[in-house]
Amino acid sequence: MTSTIEPEVGKARTRKEDARLITGRTRWTDNITLPGMLHVAILRSPFAHARINSVDTSAARDLPGVVAVYTARDLDPDSSVGMPCAWPITPDMKQPRRPVLAADQVNFAGEGVAVVVARSKAEAADALEAIDVDYDDLPVVLGLENAIAEGAPLVHEDLGTNKQATWIFDSAEAGTGENVEQAIAGGEVVLRRRFRQQRLVPAFMEPRSVVVDPTGAQITMWSSTQVPHILKTMAALTLGIPEHKLRVIAPDVGGGFGGKIAVLPEETMAVLIAQKLGRPVKWTETRSETMQTAHHGRDQIQDITLSATRDGRLTGLKVELLADMGAYNGLVGPGVPILGAFMFNAIYKVPAYHFACTNVFTNTTLTDAYRGAGRPEATFAIERIMDELAAELGMDPLEVREKNWIRHDEFPFTTVAGLTYDSGNYEAATARAKELFDYEGLRREQRERRERNDPVQLGIGMSTFTEMCGLAPSRVLGSLDYAAGGWEHAAIRMLPTGKVEVITGASAHGQGHETAWSQIVADRLGVGFDDVEVIHGDTQSSHKGMDTYGSRSLAVGGIAVVKAAEKVVDKARTIAAHLLECSPDDLEFEGGKFSVRGTDASTTIQDVAFATFAAHNLPDGMEPTLDSEAVFDPENFSFPHGTHLCAAEVDTETGRVRLRSYVCVDDVGKVVNPLIVEGQVHGGLAQGIAQALYEEAVFDESGTLTTGTFADYLLPSAVDLPTFVTDRTETEATSNPLGVKGVGEAGTIASTPAVVNAIVDAVRHHGVDDIEMPCSPMRVWSAIHRGRSDAGGVGSEAGGGLGSIDASGGAQ
Repeated sequence: MTSTIEPEVGKARTRKEDARLITGRTRWTDNITLPGMLHVAILRSPFAHARINSVDTSAARDLPGVVAVYTARDLDPDSSVGMPCAWPITPDMKQPRRPVLAADQVNFAGEGVAVVVARSKAEAADALEAIDVDYDDLPVVLGLENAIAEGAPLVHEDLGTNKQATWIFDSAEAGTGENVEQAIAGGEVVLRRRFRQQRLVPAFMEPRSVVVDPTGAQITMWSSTQVPHILKTMAALTLGIPEHKLRVIAPDVGGGFGGKIAVLPEETMAVLIAQKLGRPVKWTETRSETMQTAHHGRDQIQDITLSATRDGRLTGLKVELLADMGAYNGLVGPGVPILGAFMFNAIYKVPAYHFACTNVFTNTTLTDAYRGAGRPEATFAIERIMDELAAELGMDPLEVREKNWIRHDEFPFTTVAGLTYDSGNYEAATARAKELFDYEGLRREQRERRERNDPVQLGIGMSTFTEMCGLAPSRVLGSLDYAAGGWEHAAIRMLPTGKVEVITGASAHGQGHETAWSQIVADRLGVGFDDVEVIHGDTQSSHKGMDTYGSRSLAVGGIAVVKAAEKVVDKARTIAAHLLECSPDDLEFEGGKFSVRGTDASTTIQDVAFATFAAHNLPDGMEPTLDSEAVFDPENFSFPHGTHLCAAEVDTETGRVRLRSYVCVDDVGKVVNPLIVEGQVHGGLAQGIAQALYEEAVFDESGTLTTGTFADYLLPSAVDLPTFVTDRTETEATSNPLGVKGVGEAGTIASTPAVVNAIVDAVRHHGVDDIEMPCSPMRVWSAIHRGRSDAGGVGSEAGGGLGSIDASGGAQ
C-alpha cells in the first residue's frame, strides 16, 4: 500500500511556536504577576575577596515599601544550605560550600551579601543603598598559573589549595592506544603550542528570573531555566523539601546556551524568602547581574604537543589543560573539560593520546557549561595545531587532514579516546565545502596578493570537526561519576477526537521542539501536523525528564517520542484488529490507517481512539486507553561532523579583519526540519565567530569585571557577520531509529578555529603563528608588527609566545 500523505519529517515547516514568541503573546517568567507578590533585590559584594565584619540592615528596613531585609544568618541560620555540584570528577575533588548568601567571606565580585524584599522592584533596588557592609580586603588571586603558583593567595583557606582536581586519561593505560611519551620521543616532527580559551558570557536574550508561590498545597516555582526537572530535584535535596511538594515550571524561556543549566543561589533564596513570608516573591536579574554573577564559559589554558612523521601522519597527541572554575563549583562545571577530553583527537586516527586537566579556583565568577561545553575548546586546539603542522611541513592544511582522518569505509571506528564513531563521511562533506567555497580560486587570489604585497591579505581557514552529542548514555555518565543519567522521557495521549498531546521531558528554550515533535508524531501516527500539541516545561504535567543541553533534545528526547508513538500504534493495532475481526498480524498501518491485507476493510487511528474512549467493544482485558509513555536511554553518543571554510581579509596596516565568505557543510544525520537546522547552524556560527573576533570577559587586577555591560562586552550584530553558505551531507546515525544526530552546537564548535586559522593564514608570512582570541584589530596589528621584528617569526611573542617547534625530534 502506498500512502498519499506527504511525510512531515524532512519538511521545512515554519515553527508553530514562533507566532507567540515573536509577537510577545507569551509568558516569560518576569511577566508573571501573582496576588500579593513581593519583589527581591540582592546586595552584591563590590570586592572579589574580602572578610565580612558586619552587615547593618536597620536603615533599609525602615524605608517605604520594604517588607523584609535578610542576611545569610536570617535565611540560613544553621549554614546548612549549599549550592549543588552534580559532577565530582575525582574522589578527592575539592568541594567548597557555596552559601545562599555570603556570611563571613566573599570570594568573587558580585557574590550576594544581603537581600531586600519590597512591594515593588524599584523600592527593593533603592533600599539596597541603605545597607551598610563593613569589609576587610583579602588578597585576590586571578589567572590560572598565578593561582597554582607556590605561595599564591587561597580562594578558600580551609581547602589548603587552589587546585580543585586533576583528571587524567592515557590511551596506553586505557588500552585504546600506544604510549604517548614514546610516540613523541620518536616523532620526526614535534610541535608544542599553547592556546588560550578566553572567558565568555552566555549572553542569553532573557535575563534569569524566578517566581515562587508558597501559598498552595505545593510550592510552585517558575524559573527561566533550561532544566526544570533537574532544578526541582536539586532544590528538593538542597532545601529538604519533599519533592512531591515542589512544582517547577519553565515557561517560554528566552535562550540559554548552557547559561541556564546551573542551579544558583537565587532560586534557592526565593524559596526560602517565600516560605518565611508566606507570600509569592519574584527576583529578576538586571543585565549587569547577568554579566557578573550568572556563570561564565570556557577559560582554559591548553598546552598541546603533537608528533608526526615528515609526510604528515600523526603519531602522538598530548594535552595538558588548566581550567578556571571561578570561586565555586558549578552544577556540571568540573566535568566540562572532561567532555572535551574525548574530542581532542577529533576525526583523526591518532595512535597515542594523553590528556590531563587540572581545575583551578580563582576569585572570579564560576564557570559552567556554555554552548558546546568542552567540545569547542577541544576542537579549537586540534584544528589550530593541525594548521601549524601543515605550515611546518609546507603542506596544504586540507591535505594534512585528509592524510589522517577516518575514511568513510572505516566506520564504525573506535578512537584512541575510546569512543566508537558509528557513521560519517568526511570526504563527502569536505568535497562539497570546497566546491561551494571555490577553494582553489581563493588560494590563487591569496598567492597573487602576497606577490604584490597587498596591504590587505587574504587568509583561508578550515575546521574539519566532529563532536559527541546526544548527552548521554547513562552508563557512560556513571563511569565519569556524573550524578544523574542521560535518558529522556516522553508520553503520548491520544484524545477521543483523534487529536494528540505529546508530553516531553526535553524542555525547550528556543530550539523548536513543538514543531519538530509535531512532525515526528504526525508521521508516526498518521495524524495532521496541526492536530498535535506538545507539552513541556512543567514538572507536574511532564513529571519525568532530563531536560535540554548537549544537543540531546532530538537524539534522545525525540527518540523517546518515537518509542511512545510505537506503543500507541501497538495498542491501537490490537483494538483495530478486534473491531475489524482479524488478527493483529494481518493489519498494515500506514498514513494513520489500519488495513486488513488483501481486503478493503480498514479503520483509522482516530476511529480507534474514539472506540477506545467509548469502550463499548474492546478485547477482553484491554484497558480503554491508547496513552503510552517511554524512556529512551541512548546506547551511544551521536557524532555529527562537517567541514567549515572561512576566507578572511586582514588589513595589515590596521589589524582589521573582514570575513569575506564562510561556507559550512554539516552532516547531522537525518533532518527532521531543514529550516530549524539552518537556524541552529546560523546561531551557532554567530557565537563561534564571536569568540574568535569579539567576545571576552575581562577582570581587572582587583577582580572587578570590567566588561559588565553590553557597552563593554562586545557582541556582533547581523552587520558584523558575513552571509553564510550552508549545505549538508547525510550519513544516518545507527544508534537511534530516526538516524538523527545533534545540531545545536555544531556551528559554535566548528567556526572558532576556522576563523582564527583564516586570520593566521593571512599573516603567517609576517612571522605570526597565533593570535590570542578575540582577534581584535589591536591584537592582530600588534602580532604582525612583533612578527616582522622577529627573525623567522616561529616561537616568538607574535605567535603568542605560545611554544616551539622541534622538527628534528631532538632539542627544543
